[in-house]
Order: sequence, then C-alpha cells, then structure tokens
Amino acid sequence: MGIHLVGGGWQDEPDGRAYAAFVAEATERGRTEGRETPRVAVVAIREDAADHAAKLLAALEPAGEIDPWVTAVPEGARVSHDAFADVDGIIVGGGLTPAYRDALAPQFGTIRDLVGDGVPYLGFSAGAAIAASNALVGGWLIGGVPVCPEDTAEDLEEVTVLPGIGLIDVSVDVHVAQWGALSRLVAAVEAGLVDAGVGIDENTALIAGSGALRVAGAGSVWRVTTSEQGVLVSTMGGTA
Repeated sequence: MGIHLVGGGWQDEPDGRAYAAFVAEATERGRTEGRETPRVAVVAIREDAADHAAKLLAALEPAGEIDPWVTAVPEGARVSHDAFADVDGIIVGGGLTPAYRDALAPQFGTIRDLVGDGVPYLGFSAGAAIAASNALVGGWLIGGVPVCPEDTAEDLEEVTVLPGIGLIDVSVDVHVAQWGALSRLVAAVEAGLVDAGVGIDENTALIAGSGALRVAGAGSVWRVTTSEQGVLVSTMGGTA
C-alpha cells in the first residue's frame, strides 16, 4: 500500500511526476482484481467540484490511464460509502480543508481499511492534510498571534488540529513554499499543538509505504520536529 500526499498546485504542462507512483500502484492493484485499467475513486468537495475533479484527472493523465469513479459534491454535503466501492485507488482533492474533513469523517474507517488492504491513497492539498491522525485544518493565529499569512487560514482564526483519517502519524501542511505556510507548521509544533509535521510544496508528492519515504515532483518536503535545542526544520528534495 502507498500513501501519496501532494502539496497542491497546477502545472501549465502537466508532467505527471507527482502522480506516477500512485498510478503504478493502482494499476498493479487493479490487475490483481482482473482489471487492466485501475478503477479509482476521485472525490472533490467544493462548489466547483466537477471542474476540480477534471483538473485532477488532467494532472494525472501523463502518469498513466485510470478509470475514474468521480464523486463531486458541494461543501456541506457528505460522501457516501458507495464512493469507495470496489476501487483500486483513492484520490481526495483540494479546497477548504475543514469541509473535506467534515464530509469524509463518516468514511475515515472505510478509507483506512481499504489502504490497509493495499489500495493506494492520494491526497491533493486538503486531501493530504486530512490524511494525518492529527489533521492541521487551518487557522493563522496561535493565542491571537499571527503565525502565517491570513490568506492560508481556511476560514479559521486560531490554528486548529482535528482528528483526521489516520493514515500517517505526523501532521501535514501544503502549498508550503508558495503560500508561506511553513511558519504555521513550525509554530504548531513549537506550541505543542502537534508533535511533528511535514510541509509539502506544490507539484510535489511525499510517498509513504513499505521502505523509506520518497519525494517525487518539482519541489521539496519540509520536515519539522523537536529536539532539546528546539524546533528543527530540514528538507527532502525530489527523487523521482
């Protein structure tokens, strides 16, 4: 099984690098089920959900062929169990992170079970953030003090951490280099809101599964941890 966390972002000419490993895993899974083309759940939760799903599929296209099973619903709707029936991969898109968490919360157990059974998961932006056990869903203040640009707040004031899907044990922030969101992750770790985190640049994927962590795509993944000396920040560059 693989967990593929993409930091968001669109390319004028998609190269598929951040998505190739996911498509390969879904294809392998599909063949074990007798499908030459993998059946992949694609979930978009936003007012322009259908358009967003189409953009995700266009970004994936250079990485290989999939058979998309699209669920496109507005914010405030819930995603049913049927969205994940008999699939070889799961893609959860981007938008307002708290809306994704609320819409998918009833299916967190289903997603965990599928990933545990070998179905790869790809989270794009919000879909990456909610993959964590402790999901950093937004906010720009800690104790009323600004820690990141207000534009990154996801309609929240205080930095907020809520239970997520539980696929990884570190918290995730996204669009890091592009939106200046790394400071939120650093501040959340320093304040003890989360134990550790990873910040993912746009058009970049952090890939977790069997073996060492990998990074694919154009940017970096930023690791934020604690030590006796305080908060430590390091980077993982693209390798695939």
